[in-house]
Amino acid sequence: MTVARGGRLPATIDAAMERLNQSVDVDSKLWREDIDGSIAHAEGLARAGVIDASEAETLVRGLRQVAEEIQNGSFVWDPKKEDVHMNIESRLTEIVGKVGGKLHTARSRNDQVATDLRLWCRRQTDEVIECLAVLGEVLLDRADEQIDVLMPTYTHLQRAQPSRLSHHLMAWQEMLWRDRCRLVDARARLNESPLGAGAVAGSGYPLDRDGVARALGFDRPMQNSIDATASRDFAMELTSALAILGVHLSRIGEEIVLWSTVEFGFMTLSDAFSTSSSMMPQKKNPDVAELVRGKSARLMGSAMSLLALEKSLSFGYGRDLQEDKAPVFDAFESALLSLRALTGAIATARFNTSALEQALARGHVCATDLADYLVLEGVPFRDAHHIVGALVREAELRSVQLGELPQDVLGAHHSALAGPGVQSALDPRQAVERRALVGGPAKARVEGAIRDARVRWANGTR
Repeated sequence: MTVARGGRLPATIDAAMERLNQSVDVDSKLWREDIDGSIAHAEGLARAGVIDASEAETLVRGLRQVAEEIQNGSFVWDPKKEDVHMNIESRLTEIVGKVGGKLHTARSRNDQVATDLRLWCRRQTDEVIECLAVLGEVLLDRADEQIDVLMPTYTHLQRAQPSRLSHHLMAWQEMLWRDRCRLVDARARLNESPLGAGAVAGSGYPLDRDGVARALGFDRPMQNSIDATASRDFAMELTSALAILGVHLSRIGEEIVLWSTVEFGFMTLSDAFSTSSSMMPQKKNPDVAELVRGKSARLMGSAMSLLALEKSLSFGYGRDLQEDKAPVFDAFESALLSLRALTGAIATARFNTSALEQALARGHVCATDLADYLVLEGVPFRDAHHIVGALVREAELRSVQLGELPQDVLGAHHSALAGPGVQSALDPRQAVERRALVGGPAKARVEGAIRDARVRWANGTR
């Protein structure tokens, strides 16, 4: 079997080695970036006087023809040419002749693939950031729309204190905003150009590394040729950020699963984002949320794969790094698919406002407010906590809620609870409005948080 081996080794190779060696079935995804990088490199070679301007023009014209062929589907990928780089260069040479062999001057596949992957990750990161902004906008719109709907908060999945649905949706939004910030930060760190680093020790040609970096939209060239070709921490950082995003989407998905149950009844998903059972005709399953939960496992696995891949590599390129692309590609695909599906599901879901507000009627959700009422009457909080705890116990013995206890029973536990003002402490809507500190669920605070968040998402400012 003949493969691209160079002059050092014979042209035949074992079949298993050939299969292990080739990566074009995976890295062909980098074709746009490979061609963009090659165009910038060819033009840089001309500026440096390594090739003349007419040769650079020929190379650029040929590369654009290759791009057109790949785009229209007429390009034939050949696994015997190993990877995306050799496939493109081979076709280029068929188009332009021997001058095609000049393209690889002062370049190694080591700095070439590192550049391609950074360019691809940058483009995909921008796409994820854009999808996050769309989901953020959907959450803000739904929060605006549901501003007057109350619901319980939960700790340990037990009803805790009264709040409002908008405040809960804004909690989802805050997590996603931090995900955006992590990706923006990671993008800034990856935006350096490896081109010109060569195989490991740079190049003796007078390359215009700054000009090539700018042509590709990088901020600057990487400062160390060994690091440029050997390090994939930018990919580890991005997939780690995507794994955290996946965990956040999974948590939102988990709440959607819970809220869609008959037991909660807080939310009804659109039929477009649900499935039925193959056996049970009554079922409407929240599969969109469950599938997003499942994708989070793949996102975590991608990050772990890259961490494990690089942990034992000495400096200088190692062929192990051929395996860096599959987890990166899978991570971005999983993240984008999850974001788009969850965005559609939340945008089209119906919130069951009566069920949300009725949930406040059980669980003694104003117990803390009653303790706070006693504190304002001069009772130490620990004593107030004990008094209200005893009242909750009494309510449960009577099979009633705390707010349904007779006034004389309240007063028997403490004289401060005998007056009519105690009822305001047991009113969930008043309880929510009392929580008017920054970050609280009072209506004015949530409305302000929504306004501030719209500005953040629109301007990309922290």
